[in-house]
Formats: sequence, C-alpha cells, structure tokens
Amino acid sequence: MQPRPAYSYRLDPAVPAFADDHPIIVFDGECIFCSGWVNFVLRHDKRGRFRFITAQSPLGEALYRHYGLDSRNYETNILIEDGHPLLKSEGTLRMAAGLGFPWNLTSGLRVLPRALRDPLYELVARNRYRIAGRRNACFVPTPEHRSRFLA
Repeated sequence: MQPRPAYSYRLDPAVPAFADDHPIIVFDGECIFCSGWVNFVLRHDKRGRFRFITAQSPLGEALYRHYGLDSRNYETNILIEDGHPLLKSEGTLRMAAGLGFPWNLTSGLRVLPRALRDPLYELVARNRYRIAGRRNACFVPTPEHRSRFLA
C-alpha cells in the first residue's frame, strides 16, 4: 500500500462521505472469525470509541479500493484512525490498545518486528473461513449497537 496523506479518502470521488470523527474498523462481514472480533470489540469498548463498516458495503468496498486492496478478498481489517489506515497486525494491536486495560497490554507485541507479526496475521487471515466458517449473510448488529455501524 502506498503511503497517503491523512484523510485522503475525503478527496476520492469514489469514496462516499462518512462520519470519521471516531476510529473506524472495516471488517469482513461474512467471516465468522471477523464478526467475532467485532463482537469482542463491542463488548469491551466501554467508551464507545470505535465505529464499524462491513467490507461488503459500498463504503467498505470503496475504502478497500482507495487503499489499493482487493475489494473482493478481505484478508485484512482496516482501522482508520485520525484519517490514517492501519492494516494487519498493526491495525489489530491498535484496536486492542483502544479498548483499555487489560487489552492495551497487547501493545507490547509491537516490539516484535512487523516482518514477524504480519506473516502470522496473514496465515490466520488466509485460513479464517476454515478456522471459523462463513456466514450466508453479512454481519447484522444488535439494535443496541446499530448506531455504531456506518452504512
């Protein structure tokens, strides 16, 4: 992925406008493993810090394309924080850090070089459907969490 300036998606006519005043997690809504991660974040994000977008939504697909990712193969979640995309292990560790104690302790794993962390992330991502399965339909939030999902 080429480095881009913060909030570069705002200048991309292919990306619909959206509220970006909170960190946003773009995830594979058909992946049970990914949906499980989103449920975990929802349970532990006591401050309501994160917002969510399924990769299969028009906005999610546009963001994948904007960042040069395959919009049909969602092998990484995207964390958009302060207008910057964070992918793979870096994004996941930053998500966990945003949940507060004790989950922020995972930030210590950042001492490991990305060259070690990302291959492990990629191995899980490539096998996520084998590990947990696939939904027949996209993730549907509960009514209490619906306001945290962007269309």
